[in-house]
Amino acid sequence: MVGTAGHIDHGKTALVRALTGVDTDRLKEEKERGISIDLGFAHLDIAPGVRLGFVDVPGHERFIKNMLAGVSGIDFVLFIIAADESIKPQTREHFDICRLLDIRRGIVVLTKADLVDADILELARLEAEEFVRGSFLEGAPVVAVSAATGAGLDELRAELARAAADVTEKDDSRWFRLPIDRVFTMKGFGTVVTGTLVSGAVRAEQEVEAQPGGRVVRVRGVQTHGRAVNAASAGQRTALNLSGIEPQELARGMVLTEANRFRAIAQFDASFELLSGARRLRHRAPVHLHAGTAETLAEIRRIGGTGAFEPGERGYARFKLVEPLLLLPGDRFIVRMFSPVITIGGGVVIDIAPPRRDAAERLRALETGSNGDRVRLLVSESKYGMGMAELIGRTGLMKEEIQSAAQDPSLVALAEPQFWLFGKAWVEKRTGELHETLKQFHRENPLLAGMQKAELRGRAMPDAPPFVLDALLRAAKTIATRGELVHLSSHKIALREEEEEATRRIEAAFQQAGLATPSTSEVLARSGVDGARAKTLLQILLRDKKLVRITDELVFHASTIEQLHALLAARRGERFAVPAFKDWTGVSRKYAIPLLEFLDREHVTRREGDLRVVL
Repeated sequence: MVGTAGHIDHGKTALVRALTGVDTDRLKEEKERGISIDLGFAHLDIAPGVRLGFVDVPGHERFIKNMLAGVSGIDFVLFIIAADESIKPQTREHFDICRLLDIRRGIVVLTKADLVDADILELARLEAEEFVRGSFLEGAPVVAVSAATGAGLDELRAELARAAADVTEKDDSRWFRLPIDRVFTMKGFGTVVTGTLVSGAVRAEQEVEAQPGGRVVRVRGVQTHGRAVNAASAGQRTALNLSGIEPQELARGMVLTEANRFRAIAQFDASFELLSGARRLRHRAPVHLHAGTAETLAEIRRIGGTGAFEPGERGYARFKLVEPLLLLPGDRFIVRMFSPVITIGGGVVIDIAPPRRDAAERLRALETGSNGDRVRLLVSESKYGMGMAELIGRTGLMKEEIQSAAQDPSLVALAEPQFWLFGKAWVEKRTGELHETLKQFHRENPLLAGMQKAELRGRAMPDAPPFVLDALLRAAKTIATRGELVHLSSHKIALREEEEEATRRIEAAFQQAGLATPSTSEVLARSGVDGARAKTLLQILLRDKKLVRITDELVFHASTIEQLHALLAARRGERFAVPAFKDWTGVSRKYAIPLLEFLDREHVTRREGDLRVVL
């Protein structure tokens, strides 16, 4: 994608029209006033199979925000200087914007060459070369042209063809993002949005999400450079026909992206550069912030102090946004003064969900580190580790990049029930804490086999996903689990002499009672130990399956239940009612109904109306 840049009335639109045959001034006011107000678009088939998209931006200082919306998605700039006027204010401002947005290639075009003599044209060339010295345009071709006579256009087309062969294509394997620069209704189609596809690809019938807002819509159709296609990829000028949304629900500055992938943010931390020609910028100053096609007011806060940014200084800053924007680490932005509204700096997004208080050292690690370094840092800061969706949302990295980063020996990766990353040091710390929690529990409850997993989760990590505790328990060498019970591997129940005697008494009481089982409270009261220990001994007998609990109030000895099973096994297939069961067992209705409901649950019997059948 090629963009124009330069001062008002330096011939940007005329040049694009001369190259492509397209008049990019589409608005009535633009034609009446003879200046570009909004973005214009055209394309040129520069070589077989090579099509260049052009974004023509306005040069007037009042429309710089429109210029920023267009230039943010370009790969290559035609930096335009009128030979009869040379360097002007917006020449400088557009140049600063291109540099801050990290546009790395371009051609310097001296327009209106037919209006000056050879000496003035040569002087303009020298001034242009001096102006771009030390920048991304140093050594770039300088081509003099006249849109009126056609002089120099062939040379410019040749330079564009050479540049097109060398420009690295945008990566369409990244996540799809389309900053919207136009929204309109097309008769017979409905809502249409356009923009330059900055990353990824989009296809017809795909679901996409509009941010801010999170509205999910369907792509009915895709066009690139005016032609219907099945899909568009990064770097292409793209129009999408959307289903399920009205034009007034969308606006320039919104971004279409993968459905349920990213979210708009209200603040971010960044590396910021204040231009050398700007005034000093105080801490917490209001500014205009431009990112992609979006613009919002923001407050800039210096990180690491409250001093002002001095002209030409680079540093870390936090931007608090008045309106949320969809941004990802690595995105570039432009900052303009609140008043007067002029470009004063720009930077690169580093962290889109920063901690309450950030430090320069942390941001430096995120800014300069590898993908693995960034993932490791974010995971180490998390309370309970991070999953794939959160890591993608925080970093913009692809799944494969995160999975590669997970190989770092300082990380522990969980594959099931879902991908999850923990810091190894965090796992060691947390398993140590779980060990101490269980140790304390065993000290306070020596007769219990262990703690219920739900109770342990409630004590140790109440707001963590359940599978996190399971992963930690599997990693803990000193902890064992048995079903929902958790205990230290070294824990053994050691009954004292009176507790062993009480256990025998409890078991014997239920065993001797048979089906006419006594009340639990009555048995425990005659156990010979205090109530709390007696209840614990009962739980041990239940856990060891020497006793069987039928209801909260009824407990039977296991041998009694086995005898009942044997009695019914001899009557397999027989249908019976409650009175018959009472006759077989000799129990009252008080015991018969709970026992039959238990047998139903155990699939020994099955209820059929007022009868039951022995299975």
